[in-house]
Amino acid sequence: MKPTTIPTALIAFVVLACQPGESPVRQSGTQVRDSADIRIVENARPPEGSRLGWRVGGEPAASIGATDGDEPYLLQHAIGATRLGDGRIVVADYGSMELRIFDGASGAHLATVGGVGEGPGEFGDLMDVERLPGDSIMAWGFPLRLSVFDPAGSFVRGFRLGRQAETAVGKRPITPVAAMEDGSILASVSPLHIDTLVVEVWDAEGNLRAPLGSHLAHEPRTRVGGVNSTQTFGWDLKLAPWGQLAVVTASKHYEIRAFATDGTLARIVRLEHVPRAPTEADIQAYTEVEVQVRIPDSFAENVEEARAQARRDIMATPVAEHFPAFASIMSDRTGHLWVEEYEVIGEESDGVLWAVFDPDGHVLGFVETPGGLTIYEIGEDYILGRVQDELGVESVQLWPLERVER
Repeated sequence: MKPTTIPTALIAFVVLACQPGESPVRQSGTQVRDSADIRIVENARPPEGSRLGWRVGGEPAASIGATDGDEPYLLQHAIGATRLGDGRIVVADYGSMELRIFDGASGAHLATVGGVGEGPGEFGDLMDVERLPGDSIMAWGFPLRLSVFDPAGSFVRGFRLGRQAETAVGKRPITPVAAMEDGSILASVSPLHIDTLVVEVWDAEGNLRAPLGSHLAHEPRTRVGGVNSTQTFGWDLKLAPWGQLAVVTASKHYEIRAFATDGTLARIVRLEHVPRAPTEADIQAYTEVEVQVRIPDSFAENVEEARAQARRDIMATPVAEHFPAFASIMSDRTGHLWVEEYEVIGEESDGVLWAVFDPDGHVLGFVETPGGLTIYEIGEDYILGRVQDELGVESVQLWPLERVER
């Protein structure tokens, strides 16, 4: 990969930001320094329109799902999926509350575990599935219970994250967010109706490992139309594992804050970013899209009246000063962090653009993934996600990923 030239203004900013006794380290368009045991990485933005040499295949290598046929292939909201070390794919199907295991090459159904219930390995409200070290399978749902299965799909044990956190609206349970590289669990209070999130790391036995503090969840709420609404184009808090670290960061600025599993802030990664203010045209475009989402054509009656009220409510909601700096974050199984670029309505592209950072926080460049693909997992040579066709039929797809350096 060719080195990126850092703009002179950015170099000046980084050097001035260093405290006496600190020395920035320059590496391929990146400035690195340590301050109070926190590694700070300042990255120049890759050139607009550029792409990293990594390539996503032109079509999926495997596709699971069908319009009709045997029950295991009829997916009813595939809420999560993971790929095991031998290539098998485990799909968490919300409609049946089942984990369905498929051959990763042929897509053939191999086994089904779980189901609706309160017994061992059953779910009342399936939320997600992840692979643990050693190819164990962990899934969770309400009531808040985590279930661990062996690689063959046999139930091994279940446990809970055993406490509730105090919030402004009373006690709320700690819920899993994602499994970390070592099998620890990144968890938080559910963001629903909560302004401040308590974030924690738990071990795979259900014991609290480290608190990661309380963090604002989003822009301040405003009461509009009888409900509390967040700002239009407002930022929110993003949580994700990143190797041995846990990312807890707001999308307000292009700054990724990552914590060690002992609860200390270990790394701050920044990418050069120019904040952009929404225009009246942006607000109007967003309003029309949101009205259609809130009041679809299938709305029972008085559609136009309901849409007019929804439009008034949206227009009365305060608008954030700037768009969020990014849309989402996730890490892959090689320790790279993927940060999704924020797209303004009316400027969408066919694919989804991500800025990719290496395990140390140095930006590598942009990678584009297929549009319409909700990504659940990125491996060394694959991307696993869900698509939905125009009839609403779901498929879980495995796309090849080739990591080629230019």
